[in-house]
Amino acid sequence: MSFEQGISKVEPYSITNILTLRYDPSVTPIFPKKTWQDISPQSFQTVDFFEKLIEKNINHTIETHQTKKISIALSGGVDSALVLAMIRKMFPDIEINAISIKFADSIDETKRASEIADKFEANHLVLHVENYFQNLPEAISIVKLPFWDLHWFYVVNKAKTLSKILASGDGGDELFGGYTFRYQKFLSLVNSNSTPLEKVKAYLLCHERDRVPDQESLFSTNAKFSWDNIHEILLPYFDNPLSSLEQVFLADYNGKLLYNFTPVNSRILENFQMKSLSPLLSNELISNALKISKEQKYDESNNVGKLVLRKLLSKFDINSIITNEKLGFNVDSIKLWEAHGHQICSEYLNNSRIVNENWINADWIEKYIDRSDLDIRYINKFYGLLAFEIWHRIFITKEMNANTKLD
Repeated sequence: MSFEQGISKVEPYSITNILTLRYDPSVTPIFPKKTWQDISPQSFQTVDFFEKLIEKNINHTIETHQTKKISIALSGGVDSALVLAMIRKMFPDIEINAISIKFADSIDETKRASEIADKFEANHLVLHVENYFQNLPEAISIVKLPFWDLHWFYVVNKAKTLSKILASGDGGDELFGGYTFRYQKFLSLVNSNSTPLEKVKAYLLCHERDRVPDQESLFSTNAKFSWDNIHEILLPYFDNPLSSLEQVFLADYNGKLLYNFTPVNSRILENFQMKSLSPLLSNELISNALKISKEQKYDESNNVGKLVLRKLLSKFDINSIITNEKLGFNVDSIKLWEAHGHQICSEYLNNSRIVNENWINADWIEKYIDRSDLDIRYINKFYGLLAFEIWHRIFITKEMNANTKLD
């Protein structure tokens, strides 16, 4: 039984996976799991083919709901900009409200998003989030999973006041090759003689912000943590005839896309009675996108990804606004720790339920929580422990109200 099913007890498998991989493979995915046979490149469909698929998905949702206004989560990156551009092209008279988030003391990407919104005559609304954790109990009560990175809660909560449909560019990174910072590192760590297990370990190194160097010391006896169990989850994606980079594409699809952000986002949308428009995530588009060759997704020499989507976006004359960097709604973990995170984590993790019940090692928390030079990996891990503690108090001990504010 996973975290989501019944929520009557804590499952060790789910705990260790979420706190090590940032997803739980026992969650029921919305989209089908894929094998290496599904990702084997075949004859490449043209850029126009993908344009028509995206148009088909946009048209179906908007026409089905006969809406005159729509919202879109606009980060300022390739994916959301393309979706906005295509909606405006197809529906020149529809009212579009573009929503961006400005996190306190974090990189401000809203200026670029504002330029994109203006280009396509969308109303631009910027959400200012001072304390990222203030509404964490409510968000966790909705998704029923112990995740801390729940910015989608803020986006949907605002969107519900503007329209009944929320559009996004979700899926672009996983399906079209957007995690360029990880591809470059992974390819530098492996070669033609690397074993599947060596590739798994290299893949994990490329996600080093998801875990800490002494990860095994984090857990107490009930968690039953094992690196062998973690490796076993990932091995099928690297033990096959695909090229090394295609194996990464396969692992990315079957990782956070299936078991983190799509179930999380869909539950938040459902809670607020919102409809989703994610034109990059239809089953037909997924099947075809997975078959695009690595060369047509990722330019290794220039470290640029999402080549198909960039070619589509070039039709809309906004190349001067869009960068090659991966953008998204990202809070600065370190600044958040200094402003709110340390105080909140100290309050909830000292004498915590997850320590008292032998899921998490008290010595690990005590060793790091008050260090002034804490590495970002440890900060992120404390945020994961905070989410686990809040989830535990809501669903297991039932002592916390979902409306509790973390100040």
